[in-house]
Amino acid sequence: MANHRCSHRLRNDLDPSSIASHLLPATRTTQLRGPPSESFLYGVGQRIRSARDAGALYDAWAQEYRPVYAIPSTLGTYAVQRKSLTPAFSVDAIRQLTTIFYDSAYKAKDAWDVLIESSGGDSALIEVQSWMNHISLDTIGLAGFSHNFGALGGKHASVTEVFDTFITSPRATALNKGLILLGQVFPLLAHFPTSRTKLFQKLNVAMEEISNKELEIGVVEGKGERSIIGLLIKGASGNSGFRLTKDEVIAQMKLLLVAAYETVSVSMTWALLELSRHPDVQTRLRNELLAHGTDPTYDQLTDGLPYLDAVVHEVLRIHLPILEVTRVAVEDDVIPLSQPIRTEFGKPVNSITIAKGTLGEDAKLFRPSRWLEDKDGQNGIPAKAKEIPGHRQLLTFVDGPRACLGKNFALTEFKAVLTVLVKNYVFELRDGVNSKIEIGRGVFPRPKLAGEVGCQLPLRARPYVASG
Repeated sequence: MANHRCSHRLRNDLDPSSIASHLLPATRTTQLRGPPSESFLYGVGQRIRSARDAGALYDAWAQEYRPVYAIPSTLGTYAVQRKSLTPAFSVDAIRQLTTIFYDSAYKAKDAWDVLIESSGGDSALIEVQSWMNHISLDTIGLAGFSHNFGALGGKHASVTEVFDTFITSPRATALNKGLILLGQVFPLLAHFPTSRTKLFQKLNVAMEEISNKELEIGVVEGKGERSIIGLLIKGASGNSGFRLTKDEVIAQMKLLLVAAYETVSVSMTWALLELSRHPDVQTRLRNELLAHGTDPTYDQLTDGLPYLDAVVHEVLRIHLPILEVTRVAVEDDVIPLSQPIRTEFGKPVNSITIAKGTLGEDAKLFRPSRWLEDKDGQNGIPAKAKEIPGHRQLLTFVDGPRACLGKNFALTEFKAVLTVLVKNYVFELRDGVNSKIEIGRGVFPRPKLAGEVGCQLPLRARPYVASG
């Protein structure tokens, strides 16, 4: 089975019908044992979908390759069973966490109301990038580890400071860019002490301190059994069918923090930007949310608000947090062209989801209504786009056995936060709908208003007042 790793080069001009490849002889990878795959892009997912009995296929693979989702590591003899984490991301688990998503959104609303009142006018400029970061950070802290970062309340925390620095820091220097590119071929260069690598090192230390503290509290006090990390704490204590060392639990906590924090924060920021660019879309979404009345439940967020769902998926289609996914062959193969071992194949997922040949001539336009179908299934996305595997024909969460485990967590948080903010505020770009937007650097690509330092995106927020 091919290994994989992720990168986020800012490319949206690639030919989606081709697969970019380049040699990375020095790439360090973790070999994943598993069944052979006929698809280098989607792994064994296609075999699962076409199987008459997917359950029997899974059982057969589990007997041959060890339990499903077991990941043997080249760094040790342990195995991390992904299926043991699945209950933490189940429908029931996310349903219980939905109140945390709303609580974070309302904390931001309370703070914004104070800012608007103190401005002396009927609106205020809100730097939404940092606020989305704080919402996301507090949410993953509480839902993930039962830890309150207090970012929305202005509490100083080392993790918050480091993430905020990524946003306010200037554009990457030529040295940083060069080292990032060369570091893919010469891994030692990734440790060269630039300002960016120092930030990552500081982030790593800060997250390890928090993970150590929360792990100790969780094991001693039995804290956080409902949180995502609670299952890992139980694993570390040896009371479950799988065992993790303390270091392995901490590593998973750090991974959850970065993955859940950064990707959702970026997506929510893009959503507010697109709604500011398209007042008609913003109004239609607000009308749907107001007509619904109270804050939607988990089930209503999932299936009961079609235009909210359309807006969220249109944002995820155009503005993928991770722009490219790669696969690396662990032995010589024919693809059908002969390629040597360790050739890396890039799947430009962002190019595929905005390709005119897939979505039509308006593929690069923000048009949420493309996701709405009538009763006959007409007027939705084109048939060609429906051939793309994955959640809602998007590659945002990838596909197959290694698809994003936190998909439902991310979608529910995204929808809950957007519901609260759009119901209560009208958003406008500071310099009008034609404001120049650039791509800034963070852990992932982020939007920024041209001329602003770092990745700042100030939007004008005005409390919504119903007419009449």
